[in-house]
Amino acid sequence: MRKSLLIHYGELSTKGKNRENFVESLAKNIRHALKGRTFSLKRDYDHIRIYGDELEELLPLLLDVSGINRISLAYECGLDMDEMEQTALFAYKESGGTSFKVETSRPNKAFPLQSYEISKTIGGYLLSHAEGSKVDVHSPDVRIRTIVSRKRCDIYAKTFAGAGGYPLGSLGKAMMMLSGGIDSPVAAYLLLRRGIALECVHFAAPPYTSVEAVEKVTDLLKVLNRFEAKIRLHIVPFTALQLKIYEAAGDSYAITIMRRMMTRIAVGLARRQGCLAIATGESIGQVASQTLQSLNVINDVTSFPIIRPLAAYDKTATIEIAKKIGTYDISIRPHEDCCTIFTPRHPVTRPKMDDVLKIEKSFDYQSLVDECIEKAELRLIGGED
Repeated sequence: MRKSLLIHYGELSTKGKNRENFVESLAKNIRHALKGRTFSLKRDYDHIRIYGDELEELLPLLLDVSGINRISLAYECGLDMDEMEQTALFAYKESGGTSFKVETSRPNKAFPLQSYEISKTIGGYLLSHAEGSKVDVHSPDVRIRTIVSRKRCDIYAKTFAGAGGYPLGSLGKAMMMLSGGIDSPVAAYLLLRRGIALECVHFAAPPYTSVEAVEKVTDLLKVLNRFEAKIRLHIVPFTALQLKIYEAAGDSYAITIMRRMMTRIAVGLARRQGCLAIATGESIGQVASQTLQSLNVINDVTSFPIIRPLAAYDKTATIEIAKKIGTYDISIRPHEDCCTIFTPRHPVTRPKMDDVLKIEKSFDYQSLVDECIEKAELRLIGGED
């Protein structure tokens, strides 16, 4: 009986001809997550197996690795019913449950017993050898899962949910527009879980925004380093452009024009860094600049893809995720970014494109946009370049 962490692929099992590339990316990310630990890794068609002396210590390091659907603490044994029964009994007793259900899959069709016969045989053995135990097919304390393959049998009673999605980087990279608020770090997390690597851009407007506002963003990224070990942060000096926007646009259209300029800058940085999209923390209707009419006007500045992971989320759901991943307490620190410090009293919610274009034609915004891109400061959060 050999112990291992059995990593289930989840969505990767549907990738067909590209499956091998996705699994290789996942294996690479697992090795990175376990860097400095003693272990061995073996790839099967349906699983990755991790062997080591301290598997319980390795397990928490893997739960945040995108692309892992589930992780089971499994016991391998031979294709012998006596050995399978004893292994199942060991796994059941270790689980601490008092009721069970045995579930069997039999990829090895040459095995002499059918799946239901294997489950019935193992279940009978457990009832006669585990005092006080009972079968409960509807709501068991423990589901004992048995996989009979060509070379071995895997039996496990403990399974832990993984991050899901696809391996980090396997779907490309996006430029995340990261403020110091609650929403954008959660949007970043959702993208990382889907396997999209991130670079981030933050707009700073000193002296109107403080050094603490940038430190706040840096601290948020340190939390997200749990999911991506190194994240490049581009800090854009936005003061000159922002002041010009408010001078040209006035109170009602300032936010709309500002978001259009930020989008242009983010796209410029994204193209330079090989990103395939930009991403934001916008949620439909949450604020004036996030109505469908406003988003339509903002999107007009580019044909570059824009991802909004929180588009259909309400604030309560977003806050729950922020608390879960550990960004909430950082996000509510009282250090405002340039999106909030100049919030107009009466922002337009249904901006008209003709008005927007008229405002933008009134000043040389392109040279200021180019200057923001050129003067962006690069920081690496979570490691050295």
